[in-house]
Amino acid sequence: MTVETPKASPLNGSRPAKRPTIGLALGGGGARGLAHVAMIEAFDELGIKPDAIAGTSIGAVYAAGYASGLSGRELRDHTRFILSQRFGLIRDLFINTAQPFQRLLSVFGARNAILDPFVVLDVILPKQVKETFADCEIPLKIVASDFYDQEPKVFTEGPLRRAVAASMALPVLFQPVVLDGRAFIDGGLTNPLPFDLLLPETDIVVAIDVSGSPVPDPRRVAPTAFAALFSSAFLFERSIVKEKLKISQPDILISAGTSQFQVLDFLKCDDILAAAQPAKERLKQQLSRVLSVETLPVLDSADHDQQVVAIAKRPKRRLLPRPRKRREVD
Repeated sequence: MTVETPKASPLNGSRPAKRPTIGLALGGGGARGLAHVAMIEAFDELGIKPDAIAGTSIGAVYAAGYASGLSGRELRDHTRFILSQRFGLIRDLFINTAQPFQRLLSVFGARNAILDPFVVLDVILPKQVKETFADCEIPLKIVASDFYDQEPKVFTEGPLRRAVAASMALPVLFQPVVLDGRAFIDGGLTNPLPFDLLLPETDIVVAIDVSGSPVPDPRRVAPTAFAALFSSAFLFERSIVKEKLKISQPDILISAGTSQFQVLDFLKCDDILAAAQPAKERLKQQLSRVLSVETLPVLDSADHDQQVVAIAKRPKRRLLPRPRKRREVD
């Protein structure tokens, strides 16, 4: 279903309706974040594009591609192509072969992590991804974490790949990214779902949560050491998201429904995308609903003041309930 722009009204002489600005926040969640592809497709199928995007970790990867002009279908095809080359991908990441992978053997040297995020980006990013933020077709914000300041770092200018590498630098798995004497690691450790960065500048904010929560294994109660190591960071991220939602909310919050997958289940790409299909349909329905309510006609200049007053008095419509104020106890 495509959201159509209402035509001008012959009664009031207004011009075609103006769509409210939309912000899209793509969160972190490892392989679960492959579901972002389906959510981007939802925008494409509705015939709309966000006016601003913010991304963290794997959300930063897809945010960079989307802001660079790639469609959801192109991102799906590229993701499936890269991850379908499972044996070739493993070889490229861990064995020193011909160009452009001759530097990859060094990932097992005396380093502070297993992989170099820049090398991985060279493998996985589509060639169409822009070089800088200024080149992007949609304004973009990428979130990383300053390791020593223990604060989020929001990148909005400069080389795009550098910011994405910093945002996805999950400790142990990826080396920290050092820029201007500062060490940056995964943005999910400080702002795993950066919808708050879009609230001041867009009318409608859509947030895609792919953090999920561990699903118990019926064969064992205690998680494996591997699962505990890579899932612990996402436990922190989930807690951060819950606390953020107590303070402010996006207009639309979509849980991707991919909790059953492990953080490194990248080779289950098709399964993850299939599991995200119901969430994709929910997103389309909720976007259509909000846009049908929020879209207002653009009035002629003589009625401009009237329009400004109408917008100022219009209550902010949210699909998420506002947090209840806590009663103070004397």
